[in-house]
Amino acid sequence: MNHFPKFIHSHLLRHFSSLPKLPYFTKIPSKYRARAIEDAQQALTDYLHCTRYIPFVYAEHIAKNSICSLSSLVSGIDFSAPSFNKNVLRFLRYHPINEYEFFFESIGIDYDEVSGLLPSKKFFFSEDETVLHAACALSGFGFPWNKLGKLYKEEALIFRASSKELKARLCRIKEVGFSNISVIGICLAFPYVLRDVGELDGEVAALLNDLRSVFVDFDLGNHVEANVDSWYEICRKMRVFYDLGCQKGEIGELMGRNKSLFLQHSEEVMVKKIEYFCRFLARKEDVGLLILQSPEILDFDLETPVISVMGILKHFGLSADKRDSIAKEYPYVLGRNKMANLPNVMKALNLHEWLFNKIKDGNYRLLVNCTLSDLDEDFDKDFRDSFERIQFSRTPIHTMEKLIFLHKIGFGENSLTMKVLAHVHGTSAELQERFDSLLCMGITFSKLCKMVQTTPKVLNQSPKTIVQKVNFLLYEMGVSLDYLDIFPAFLCFNLEKRIKPRYRLHKWLTENGLCTRNYSIASIVATGEKSFVARLSRIHPDAPKHWLESFSYQEPGDSS
Repeated sequence: MNHFPKFIHSHLLRHFSSLPKLPYFTKIPSKYRARAIEDAQQALTDYLHCTRYIPFVYAEHIAKNSICSLSSLVSGIDFSAPSFNKNVLRFLRYHPINEYEFFFESIGIDYDEVSGLLPSKKFFFSEDETVLHAACALSGFGFPWNKLGKLYKEEALIFRASSKELKARLCRIKEVGFSNISVIGICLAFPYVLRDVGELDGEVAALLNDLRSVFVDFDLGNHVEANVDSWYEICRKMRVFYDLGCQKGEIGELMGRNKSLFLQHSEEVMVKKIEYFCRFLARKEDVGLLILQSPEILDFDLETPVISVMGILKHFGLSADKRDSIAKEYPYVLGRNKMANLPNVMKALNLHEWLFNKIKDGNYRLLVNCTLSDLDEDFDKDFRDSFERIQFSRTPIHTMEKLIFLHKIGFGENSLTMKVLAHVHGTSAELQERFDSLLCMGITFSKLCKMVQTTPKVLNQSPKTIVQKVNFLLYEMGVSLDYLDIFPAFLCFNLEKRIKPRYRLHKWLTENGLCTRNYSIASIVATGEKSFVARLSRIHPDAPKHWLESFSYQEPGDSS
């Protein structure tokens, strides 16, 4: 057997030493490990080709790209440097493998996902060769073997087509005006184009018309390197906009006129900016069109600049009267904040739609011009004094993380924010989880921020407790979420010890005609115990006794 050159051995050692699921190969002394992997792969290739009659090139693809399955296979074979290849071959003669397991890993599917894809009661390709033949046809066209899993995971039915059918589909796509390499990149990014495309009508035809416009009519294809990875990367960037809901067949010219967007920016940068604008709760399609129409936005720093909330509102044209109204209604949002938090700041003010529409309508450059340049602008001395005291507190890091959380949900640099900070307990992650659970229950962002400002302790409840209390309010008390605007402190009382027993007693008194006055939920729940019992006495002389015996919460084991 030919030995690998030293630099290949070194590369294999670096590569495979980083893989987490090689229980056997990692036990082999490092100086023999690359050779052992090579021997095992060669033995598996020979077995698949000579014993299972799989064409050599595809047998080799499977063996070279299924390292985790291979490691598991040979885990029971003792390692011996001179004869390891023969030992593996001998083992394979008497221990047939599940060929589908090695195949699925080899085409790029994560090893942990392979077991869920294996056909039941089938081990060998000879029992059903359709999947293998489809892979061979795609590989023959030029698809990298270890990327075929991208197709399988999204469109498994592609692999139920015959080789002839697949070749015909690929040729139809190519006839639109693409090269082999560009067809491969398109198919990997948009696997559904390889469904039974027939005469290329519907959404597939619309997509291909867009791509032809971009790559051929606007000449983007000549700016893409002639390799599969480059074409796949550029097509993935385009897919981002279709996934946002942009209509196929309608954005080809727009993408073509702004082709620099796909050449100069990574998918990661694009997605990050898209996520930023989606936080304004705008339609995803509108966000996609904003980026396509104004690609320079991708160069904006929307994370680190410091902004003045009032400055932003003035900058984007909100009238002085409306700004005064905002200052009175939402004083806790005012002051400074980071540009990264702007979407939540606007949601806290219930102005997110207004600002996004301003940005979408061509005012996006104002985002660059509205950052603070004057160190004294919108400076709050009380906030700064409290901030400095945090630095010398017992838990400065913990407190700072809570403050950062409040800024993230829209609270500005002002004294009201510091008052809220003093009453919220838990880590920033816990506070965020509780905040999100209240949002998930249907409370709007702006109303929730106002609740946090007036009653900070609403964020001191666990998500489970929050859900239980809100569900009791909605489904047993029959009250809408809007009641929390009036009485947010409802969420701060104990459900089992306070809310349930008191509400159920009042319900019983009302149903039995003993109480004719309609007490509010706040009055029922928030009244102190002595005042509550005194009120019961006024309703009916026996009511306090009934409360203590039948409704009030009793600690487990308390029979008194």
